[in-house]
Amino acid sequence: MTVDILGYKGKRVVVMGCFSGTGEACARALVELGAEVHGADIKPSPVKLASFTEVDLKSPDSIAAGIASIGGKVDALFNVSGLPQTFPGEDVVTVNFLGIRAWTEGWLPHLNPGAAIVTVSSLAGMGYLGRQPLVREFMGITDFAEARQWYLDHAEEAGDPYTLSKEAINTWTQISATELIGRDIRINCTMPSPIDTPMLGEFRKIAGDAVLGAFAKAKGRYSTPEEQALPLILLNSDAARFISGVCLPVDAGLAGGLATGVLDMQKMIAEAMAS
Repeated sequence: MTVDILGYKGKRVVVMGCFSGTGEACARALVELGAEVHGADIKPSPVKLASFTEVDLKSPDSIAAGIASIGGKVDALFNVSGLPQTFPGEDVVTVNFLGIRAWTEGWLPHLNPGAAIVTVSSLAGMGYLGRQPLVREFMGITDFAEARQWYLDHAEEAGDPYTLSKEAINTWTQISATELIGRDIRINCTMPSPIDTPMLGEFRKIAGDAVLGAFAKAKGRYSTPEEQALPLILLNSDAARFISGVCLPVDAGLAGGLATGVLDMQKMIAEAMAS
């Protein structure tokens, strides 16, 4: 008899960002695993869900209404929504961090013992430990309007809004893990390399082919949405019940190569530009 080591059958889960890409792939796989999947996004999902709720992560009222609409107890949260830098910077930091944080914290009273939370971060945020004073200052603001204004006032110092938002996700994940584990709730995040989704074209407008190609060099191609969705499912599963506070690179070894000096990003970008 096959043992279900993931343990999703009969569990009630919520996927924020189920419209397309990794979020759609995640929701689809969870349905196939037997979970009761409730989705949220700004556009309806093509996946056959238990329910879909329209939520705008830029709006605290929409977030609160979305949680109330889905209601009930939940065993796992999957936070997959995000905006690229082609949107205004204040919207990027709002959706990618402020909205995700508010959405997650709004669900905490509804999470069952043993529940898990996972958020999609990015390799763009892997330098978070070197920018803690700035990131923590930004994270200390909980009011959406004040945080948006903080970004506008500190845009030059903060730099790329997408990077800042993902540095905040990584930091928040690790800080939250120490508090939540005492409540029998786990929280992790993944740091994907570029993913072959429609959003890749938006990143290409900002970074260019050379930079994106360098980030894909370890494997020689971009990852698929399914290759990013499955690690999310693993981290929120029973198989990972002793894992919390992890910022997991899902990048075919790129982050490890950069950290150890085996790979040189500037050299890879130069090579991509020359090819």
